[in-house]
Amino acid sequence: MIVERAMNSDFLSNTYLVADGEGGPAFFVDAGGPIAALVGAVDERHLQPTHVLLTHHHGDHVAELGRLREIWPGLQVLIHPLERDLVAGATGVIKDGETLRFGSLEVRALHTPGHTAGMLALLVTGGDGTAVFTGDTLFRGSVGGVRAPGSTSYADLHDSIMDTLMKLPPETVIYPGASSRRTASSASGAAWTPRARSRAPRSGSRRR
Repeated sequence: MIVERAMNSDFLSNTYLVADGEGGPAFFVDAGGPIAALVGAVDERHLQPTHVLLTHHHGDHVAELGRLREIWPGLQVLIHPLERDLVAGATGVIKDGETLRFGSLEVRALHTPGHTAGMLALLVTGGDGTAVFTGDTLFRGSVGGVRAPGSTSYADLHDSIMDTLMKLPPETVIYPGASSRRTASSASGAAWTPRARSRAPRSGSRRR
């Protein structure tokens, strides 16, 4: 599994490019930009992107969606049904539990409401491991808030973390939707695994 990341320096939100090895099928997780490095990675690795999978509708996660679709007009842009009408560039929906395949990679959508009503985490299995892209349910070193547009409740956020994300296999590599301001200096370490499953995740020692 190849994972490349770009971070928006204004919002600290993350956009990811995920692929099934060199020359393989690929997809983007969110589209907050900047995308230049990710576009370059597609070219260098001879990847074939077909989808943008949106974790949620907030502007810092969709700002460069139009640019991606200019480069690859055939991209399918999928989001949870509750937020389909909130993103003009969306082409369809992906529902809780629905799966997609990209070569040897399987992507399963997990509904994790709280930060927004239609927040999705994307569980990727296959290749050389298991990873989950959490959107803004998790930040690096923190958790997402429930005061942004479209948020539901802290109870929903808590349940999404404890009852969904913390029940994933312990070796799952976690890719957050953003880096909190207080941990921005270490944002280059974008992924980690939870040290304990009895409480909310925090930074661990395993990074990519």
